[in-house]
Amino acid sequence: MAAVTGASPAPDAPPSPGLRERKKIRTREAIRSAAYALIEQQGYDSTTVEQIAERAEVSPSTVFRYFPAKEDIVVTDEYDEPLLAELAARPAGEPWTDSVRYVIREAVRLALTEQPGTTRLRARLMLEVPAVRARMRETLTGTGRTLAEAVAGRTGLAPEGLEVRVHVMSLIGGLLEAALYWAEHGHQEDYADLADRAIDVIEHGPPAGKS
Repeated sequence: MAAVTGASPAPDAPPSPGLRERKKIRTREAIRSAAYALIEQQGYDSTTVEQIAERAEVSPSTVFRYFPAKEDIVVTDEYDEPLLAELAARPAGEPWTDSVRYVIREAVRLALTEQPGTTRLRARLMLEVPAVRARMRETLTGTGRTLAEAVAGRTGLAPEGLEVRVHVMSLIGGLLEAALYWAEHGHQEDYADLADRAIDVIEHGPPAGKS
C-alpha cells in the first residue's frame, strides 16, 4: 500500500530491519525505480524485465527473485510494516473504524507528498493495463487480510469475522476505485479528497439525489 509514516512506533511495533533486510529493500527499490523510469520513457508493454535489470544493475534472475512477474514491480511497495506500526500506535480507546480510517488517510496523504509521480503512474497503469489492475486487486486483498489481523489484535474481534473483513475490504476497494477515477480524469482532482469521499460513501452511503 502507499507510504505510511508519522506516528511514533508503538512498543510492540516490529523492530527496525537489520543490515541484510535493508540491502534487500534497497535492491527492491532500485528495481522499482528502474522500472518506473523505463515505463515513463517507453510504456509498460515495451519495457522488459531484461531492460529493468540492466538499468538497476542487477541480473534478470535477481529481478525475478524479488518480483515473480513484471506487474509485481509496479504494484508492490515497502509500506505494510509501517502501516501496521501506525495502526498499533493509535490511542487504545479510539474506535477501530476511526483508527483504520486515519491510517488509510495518512497513507494517501504521504503517498502524494513523498511519491507523487509514482502514485500517478501506478494509478494510470491500473487504468490502462488489465494485468496490472488484476495484480493490484490481488495485492490489496493481501493488505486487507493484514489489516484485518491488526484490527483483531486491537479489538479482540476475529480477523476472519464478517464485520471486520467487510469493513476493511470495502475501504480498500473504495481506495482502488478512487484511484481509477482519479486516473480516468487525468489526475485533475485531489486524490486525497477523492479517497475521503470514497470512505464517506462506505461509512454513510451515497449522498441523497436531488428530488
